[in-house]
Amino acid sequence: MDLGIYPYFREIDSHQDTEVTMSGKKVLMFGSNSYMGLTYDKRIVEAALNATKKYGTGCAGSRFLNGTLDIHIQLEHELAEFVGKDEALVYSTGFTVNSGVVSCLTGRNDYILGDDRDHASIVDGRRLSVSTFFHYKHNDMEDLERELKRCREDAIKLIVTDGLFSMEGDLAKLPQIVELKKKYNASIMVDEAHGLGVFGRNGRGTCDHFGVTDDVDLIMGTFSKSLASIGGFVAADSDTINWLRHNSRTYIFSASNTPAATAAALEALHILKTEPERQENLWKITNYALEQFKEAGFEIGETESPIIPLYVRDTEKTFQVTKLAFDRGIFINPVIPPACAPQDTLVRVALMATHTKEQVDTCVAALHESFKDLGIIK
Repeated sequence: MDLGIYPYFREIDSHQDTEVTMSGKKVLMFGSNSYMGLTYDKRIVEAALNATKKYGTGCAGSRFLNGTLDIHIQLEHELAEFVGKDEALVYSTGFTVNSGVVSCLTGRNDYILGDDRDHASIVDGRRLSVSTFFHYKHNDMEDLERELKRCREDAIKLIVTDGLFSMEGDLAKLPQIVELKKKYNASIMVDEAHGLGVFGRNGRGTCDHFGVTDDVDLIMGTFSKSLASIGGFVAADSDTINWLRHNSRTYIFSASNTPAATAAALEALHILKTEPERQENLWKITNYALEQFKEAGFEIGETESPIIPLYVRDTEKTFQVTKLAFDRGIFINPVIPPACAPQDTLVRVALMATHTKEQVDTCVAALHESFKDLGIIK
């Protein structure tokens, strides 16, 4: 912090958009997960306001007791239909979905298998579980199969993976994971936090993108990215959802999602389903940005999404380049351990459907100069 390069808790005093205001200074936002650019959509704001007027500011209890509203049930029905499952369960945050679901699905003699780049919420969920945990190297199907061979045949084997990895921007190899599931009689849970809105028909996610929805047992998602709110959900068959409804501690012992957040997510879901042009715009700007960053000489890894990692491979320089970019009017996020390996530090550029080519050009130019200043790029 004394060096002036501390990059966290930076204050924004405007709404989230492609441009934000920070201490009176306009900055281009390339660090947001609002892939659809809906966080200040007037229809969503109005839905949140109307829900607050009708239901109040909170539910004053858990879903298990006095905190279930009719709009919670409506949102669950529509989410289940959207992702292609029997039922869904809405949680107060995305983090508590993973930590509360992964921890209670398997028993002491069972197994959880996870990609070593899974989100921290998945990691915490398996830490809370009494099951044996095996991790496999990132997207390494041979390593996953080796770990599956270590599991007892008659035990439950739950494979948990991000669909779209949030730091590197690459996709899980879901078709191959499904093949291994069938070979070893396993189950699959996919975290669609970053995949919803981005991949699949009308943004149904990576499971839909790969055509494996029926073979994936549980689909998790969040509201804080494409759905412009806060909260999360898990969707599965009716028996699994009923088990979670009565056994998932982060669901039972958390206050239910606020009326405003619930109504906002519901309205955003309606927009997602009826305005495919938003997803189309996101991919147009994504493909343009990927091309521009490659041409400028950045190392962007295996990304194939609106999440574009720019590898720095040095922790201090990662902080420095974040500061230099900000001084040039660009907000980006640094990624350092434990979010990545020490040798894989990077700055993360995230795109919205509402970004323009001119804004991308400005971002690429500013980051190129910042990387040059530190000798990261020629």
